Amino acid sequence: MSNRKRSQGFTLIELIVVITLIAAVLAVVAGKVIQNKHKAEYKLAQTQLTTLSASIDQYESDVGALPDSLQQLVNGQAEGWLGPYAKAEEMKDPWHNAIEYHKPGSDDRPYSLTSLGVDGKPGGDGVDKDIVAP
Repeated sequence: MSNRKRSQGFTLIELIVVITLIAAVLAVVAGKVIQNKHKAEYKLAQTQLTTLSASIDQYESDVGALPDSLQQLVNGQAEGWLGPYAKAEEMKDPWHNAIEYHKPGSDDRPYSLTSLGVDGKPGGDGVDKDIVAP
């Protein structure tokens, strides 16, 4: 009779092992999901900088000069201004950090746009690496 009672349930150790295995699998899956999310946001930021760069080029074509700030793409007052060329929310990257606009840009470019990546800090590797356009 005592053998029958023992085989009817799980021991505490067996339950702990099963729960630990489930937690380990969930941790691996969650890590992959977060990593893929960061990669997708990084690609979105690259596309966003390319689009914003095209807006700056259009502004320059219409006005005859580069904007002094990205805000001029939204509500410029310059002669020849046919905007808005961008929306205010497009001035932030997917991580809600302001996109940096430098005039003149680096490497003898007339301007540059920079997103600091996932970590929001200069430099970095992988998805933390700065994105620079054009």
